[in-house]
Amino acid sequence: MEFADLDLSKTYTYADYLKWTFEDRVELIKGKIFKMSPAPTSKHQRISSRMHLALGNYLYGKQCEVFSAPFDVRLPRKSKDDKEIITVLQPDLCVICDPAKIEERGCLGAPDIVVEILSPANNRKELQYKNEVYGEAGVKEYWVVDPRESGVQIYLLTNGKLLGSRYLFAGDMVTTPILPGFSLDVEKLFEKL
Repeated sequence: MEFADLDLSKTYTYADYLKWTFEDRVELIKGKIFKMSPAPTSKHQRISSRMHLALGNYLYGKQCEVFSAPFDVRLPRKSKDDKEIITVLQPDLCVICDPAKIEERGCLGAPDIVVEILSPANNRKELQYKNEVYGEAGVKEYWVVDPRESGVQIYLLTNGKLLGSRYLFAGDMVTTPILPGFSLDVEKLFEKL
């Protein structure tokens, strides 16, 4: 089966996703297929590596863990059955503090923090859908990293919706009440890219 063989107007589940053997990486958002961009740029990878290192060093020996793509995050709505799950995402990074959500196939349930690093292929529609499903699933914080602007937008879960809280630039520090004592210097994140 090739990606081109899929009917993009159809609604798919995680059970379908597990059967696909084509090389294209995809995500499911409310059952609709979103093709992921080709391999990330070196700038994207440097940012991801720096964030993963900072989070990993902070979390070493603690209950929360950080994972990087490719890593399936399944967001069940009513049932945890593969045939019922219609949202499967691969965020660039995610922090999971509940060990019960971590399985061999990835994460089942909402991570505490999701980090997406924008690439030229990201579109507004995709970002809007992701914000919506992460909020509905109960992701507490959604960090959108913008390499073009050298900034980080933090969205906080408020009444079931992820609302933009602050936009951080050089001179600011990324902090979160989820990880007391963690801080990441935005200027250093984007240094020499």
